Parts: sequence; C-alpha cells; structure tokens
Amino acid sequence: MTDRAGEFTYAASGVDIDAGERAVSLMRTAVERTRRPEVVGGLGGFAGLFALDTTRYRRPLIASSTDGVGTKIALARQLDRHDTVGIDLVAMVVDDLVACGAEPLFLQDYVAVGRVVPERVAAIVTGIAAGCEQAGAALVGGETAEHGDLMDADEYDLAATAVGVVEADAVLGPERVGDGDVVVAMASSGFHSNGYSLVRRVVSAAGLDLAATPTGLDRPLGEVLLEPTRIYALDCLALVGELGVDGVHAFAHITGGGLAGNTARVVPDGLAAVLDRGTWALPAAVSLLEEHGVPREESERAFNCGVGMVAVVAPRPPRRRSAC
Repeated sequence: MTDRAGEFTYAASGVDIDAGERAVSLMRTAVERTRRPEVVGGLGGFAGLFALDTTRYRRPLIASSTDGVGTKIALARQLDRHDTVGIDLVAMVVDDLVACGAEPLFLQDYVAVGRVVPERVAAIVTGIAAGCEQAGAALVGGETAEHGDLMDADEYDLAATAVGVVEADAVLGPERVGDGDVVVAMASSGFHSNGYSLVRRVVSAAGLDLAATPTGLDRPLGEVLLEPTRIYALDCLALVGELGVDGVHAFAHITGGGLAGNTARVVPDGLAAVLDRGTWALPAAVSLLEEHGVPREESERAFNCGVGMVAVVAPRPPRRRSAC
C-alpha cells in the first residue's frame, strides 16, 4: 500500500497552523496597545472578557455594530499595502456606534484569508489596532481563518463587531431633532470605505495610473484612494460632552447612500434638512472621477463627497460649565 500520509495533513489541505501562530506573535504588541483597564485577560483566550463598571451608569444600554471594508480591499491587494484597511474596518463600526451617542468599548475582528502570510496578517491587524487606539476601544480578540480551497492565496476579507454603551436617556437620533436645528458637517479624509466598486471600475475603464499624480491631486492616485477612513468617535463624544444631549441631537455617519441619504435617516417626519453645497468644496478625487464619466447625481449617491459625519445640533446649543 502506498504511503500517502503526507497528503493528509492540515497544511497540505491549505491550512498552516504554524503560520497562524506566527501571525499572532507578530500582532501581539499592537493589540496590547489597545488595552483598556476594563479588559480581563489577554490575547489568546477563547473569549474576550470586559468588566463593565455598571456603577458609572444610571441605565446603560449596550450598543453593537457589525460591518466590513468591502471592495477597497481589492485596491489594497493591487497596491500590496495592507496596513490601512484595518483602520477602515474600525471606522465603519465605531462611527456607526457613536451615531447613537454610544462610547465604543471593545471590538473583535474576523480576518478570512486564502493563505496565512504572517507579515500580511500582522499588517492588517496592526491597522485594526491603530484604529482601535484612535477610537479609544480595546481589541479584545478575533479570528484569522485560512480558506485555501475557497479563496486565492492573496485574497482576504475583513469584518468586525464593536460593542459600546450609552445611557438610555442619552440616546441620540431623530426623536431629538426639532425645527430650527442646525446640520454641521465634519470633513471626510477621502472616499472612506464606500463606492469602491465604482471607483475601481472608473480607474480601470479610464486607464488611470495608480502610481501617477493626476492634476488636482497632491500625491499618487493610489495613495489618495487608500487613505484610511477618518474615525470620528472621540470627536463626537467630546462634542456631546461639551454640549450635552440638549445641544447635540443626532449624528449621521455618511456611508453608502451619500450625504442626503444618510442625513435623511436622522430627520423626523414632517421636517426637511437643507444642505448648502456651496459651504464646502468637492474633493479633487471626486472631481477626477466625474471628469471620467461619473455623473454628479451618482457621485452624491455613491460617495461622501467630502463629508464623513454630520451633527445635528440645537440652534443655540447650551454649553456645560465646569464645576468651580
């Protein structure tokens, strides 16, 4: 009988346990930097533990959000740069959390790869850890899954779930928005993580060189398109801390559907938000895509067009005074 034992190993089936363990070793320091005092245990446990101090809250609500990065990953693979999409991943979930006024507490990620290349996985997770640091959230665990028989060796996909907390009487949303409120825009850092199927199609059809710097841009197009998503969580929480819920009524995270579509989600029935296009400039990268055939109407539906988050505030927000 032929000895075929070498064919029937996990590694021969496309799963390299040793490479996975090396990836964990490479990312450990970055993950440890996200640690909050409430985290119990360390990297490597079967579950992430977080000791929520309920004495800090009157009536805490747990908030959660799950999302991914989408086809921006294809651009990261094309440019062989993997240290920024993790920041995008964190932004997509924590900025959804903060829209209701929740403070992000911790995050868990899921990284699916065709083949574990420890350095690449570590770069991805290091980006996730950097995003968690920006959001003030702990990265308490996650999963790296090798799917050699489902994905090409250089393919990967990302997802994450973030958990936060907000007081029941401090939840933000359309119920707080009233006639005369003001919509304040917060600038985006680029396309963030939305519209990349359209972006990549235009780049390909127009034959745009990702290494070149088109007129109007200040750096190569590939760098502009990979610019990480701005994380607004701490800025939004600081604004609520300054003005309170009597001053800040709602946030809208501008993702798929654009500025109008997402702002509408926090406008109650019977009211309308008036957004003046003349109060901010269309980003040069969006103008570039429009020059190559994207209609303005489609830009405003697919892209954030320069605004990544909006706050709906009282017309004369009260300011909290510090105790003397």
